[in-house]
Amino acid sequence: MEYYGKRSLHSHFDKEKRSSIQSPPRLSFNSPLKLSDHELDHLYSPSRSSNASAATMYSLMPPPSLDSPWTLSPLQTPSPSLLYHCVASLHRHEGTIYSIAVAKGIVFTGSESSRIRAWRQPDCVERGYLKASCGDVRAILVYGNILFTSHKDHKVRIWNVTVSDNFRGKKIITLPKSTYYSFLKFPRSTSSNQHKDCISCMAYYHAEGLLYTGSWDKTVKAWRVSDNRFVDSFLAHEDNVNSIVVNQEDGCVFTCSSDGSIKIWRRVYGQNSHTLTMTLKFQPSPVNALALISSSSLTSCTFLYSGSSDGFINFWEKEKSSGRFNHGGFLQGHRFSVLCLVAIEKLIFSGSEDTTIRVWRREEGSCFHECLAVLDAHKGPVKCLAATLEIDKVVMGFLVYSASLDQTFKVWRIKVLPDEKKVNFSSEEINEQHGETKMKMTMEYELNPVLSPSWVEKKLQGSHYFH
Repeated sequence: MEYYGKRSLHSHFDKEKRSSIQSPPRLSFNSPLKLSDHELDHLYSPSRSSNASAATMYSLMPPPSLDSPWTLSPLQTPSPSLLYHCVASLHRHEGTIYSIAVAKGIVFTGSESSRIRAWRQPDCVERGYLKASCGDVRAILVYGNILFTSHKDHKVRIWNVTVSDNFRGKKIITLPKSTYYSFLKFPRSTSSNQHKDCISCMAYYHAEGLLYTGSWDKTVKAWRVSDNRFVDSFLAHEDNVNSIVVNQEDGCVFTCSSDGSIKIWRRVYGQNSHTLTMTLKFQPSPVNALALISSSSLTSCTFLYSGSSDGFINFWEKEKSSGRFNHGGFLQGHRFSVLCLVAIEKLIFSGSEDTTIRVWRREEGSCFHECLAVLDAHKGPVKCLAATLEIDKVVMGFLVYSASLDQTFKVWRIKVLPDEKKVNFSSEEINEQHGETKMKMTMEYELNPVLSPSWVEKKLQGSHYFH
């Protein structure tokens, strides 16, 4: 898969340096929404956040300290404040990391190597590794003590892992099972249950114990994990299948492809076969990543997010009455392809070819989204992401794991401070929770949080970084 195409990152940045700074809007575009010119000016004006509200936000924060690792982002916006810093940055000489999965305090990474490495949360001290006979681990999935990995030989390996004082793992089986009888009946070139190209993605439906694998051979296959049986195979798209997710509430399967479409599949009642129920296609650009936020609560909504090669993140909202997914808008900010997405709670994390990770938040009860922060420590396209939730007494926290084509693996700690209207707390309480907070005061450019902090600093310094 090519990431750069005809336009290079360097040529784009050079063009940006010569042009005036134009910050992309921080709210999602919602196509059915009609606003007057006055309302649009109000939405996108920096003065939307008054000096009084900014002063109120700052009063919640402890005095700034240059020694603190924490960065406050964004400045002067009506959204909850967000703190973040990079906890760890690792570099392994085993090639690019293609996949990340997190469970029970352990982070698993798959790369070009045949070793699947295990790291301890949150500091990422290495706990050990699993050794396979084949590398190029493009997809990793973990559920309980079961780990699923896909490999260069177009097969899936299932492992049993034990997380204790000493990390242990044992391979259970390889799918499809390789037996002498099956080889005679289904030679490799014609076998119906063998993918013919890279297995790029996997998803697991917990209630039925079904593993779904999506491949660049344009097909999706289903496997029953309880007895390791092949269940179904269907031609899903006209091009590579790049991502697959399952709604755990109803078992619907979502797939996306380089053909520019997203498709929704449902298993036929009482059968193993799957049928297409809906096709979502808003733009012709290849779709690289999917993320789903769903809840069984009557007051909650289901949102589907897709990241595409044009740099946009489109989202769809599910109608409660009909079950159909309606296009709600798109998030604009990334300058190049969106390669990976993670959705957790009301936050969406997106990794891009432009080397940045963006943190988006959906407003309660609406389709409006806001970019809270831009994490830009990587020097190459961000290939994969994973995130877990942390709960404090006062704030909601996240651990975010990112891997880039620059062959680095980074860990981020993120804290979302609550709305001052809902809870009051002192700066001493924040100090106790987080330590002192560093506040970046480059006010002119950081009024809009979708700008990368380091990019802003280079602009302010008049650096020749972008040549």
